[in-house]
Amino acid sequence: MVTKVPRALEMKSKLFGFELPDLLLIFMNLAVTNLIFGSTEYRYSLVWGTSLLLAGFLFFAKRGRPDGYLQDLVQFWTRPSYRSAAGMDRKFKRFS
Repeated sequence: MVTKVPRALEMKSKLFGFELPDLLLIFMNLAVTNLIFGSTEYRYSLVWGTSLLLAGFLFFAKRGRPDGYLQDLVQFWTRPSYRSAAGMDRKFKRFS
């Protein structure tokens, strides 16, 4: 008996080409915009349009990039631009 085994066992799960955090973001956008704009006459363009635009942006922005690329990029943007070697370590707590 022969079974197929994936070539990369540590590969992240993807659904329709999206990572699971991306799908969570898309569906969260769909739910929140439906909650806010679901009863208006522009619900289809605002709810489905923004979700499809977000999905398209994520799909094409992450094409050819490693897993977790956008999360690492946002962390890089939000961290300080320089670090001082002589700065105090605020997280350090002396063990007693």
